[in-house]
Amino acid sequence: MRALPIAVVAAAAALTLTACDSGGSNSNEDGKKASTASSAAASSSTACKIDQIGIQVGPANAAPTAGDTGNVPVTLTNKGAECTLQGFPAVKVQDGGTGTDVPEEKSATPPKLTLAASGTASFTITYVRGTAGDGKSLAATTLKIGLPGAATTQGFKWSYGPLAGKTGPNDPNASVSSFQPAGD
Repeated sequence: MRALPIAVVAAAAALTLTACDSGGSNSNEDGKKASTASSAAASSSTACKIDQIGIQVGPANAAPTAGDTGNVPVTLTNKGAECTLQGFPAVKVQDGGTGTDVPEEKSATPPKLTLAASGTASFTITYVRGTAGDGKSLAATTLKIGLPGAATTQGFKWSYGPLAGKTGPNDPNASVSSFQPAGD
């Protein structure tokens, strides 16, 4: 007679026990309950809060002259407990009291990202440089960044020249991408 290793016997016993019904309960219902419980646990992660996120703007691939396209990468670092990001950041450019929201990239489907403590994510602002004083461009000096569903923002200097408008300064020729994983 040939002896089987203990690990093989234990694995076979475990498979046999998992295949058995537990005495009349509907295993499909138990599976639904377990699935619902794990879904609830996964969705209970809290949304990231801007006061617990470090934000770094740039370095940019700035548009050198009017009509050129530039990209401004923005990196977010979680300084708190694990949290989630989903959707698009709220981005606004301002010139003194005048400001306009940068629209979301239309083709993007935002993933749901879980950021561990010290985890990073990024997004990109793509814009067309305008011409100062042409009436269609916004002479932007400030960039405001917020997280989805929150009213609080953080402000940064906009040093990439005037922002071209499609029809005027309140209709920027720009877009913001969804959050993407960054780092390792």
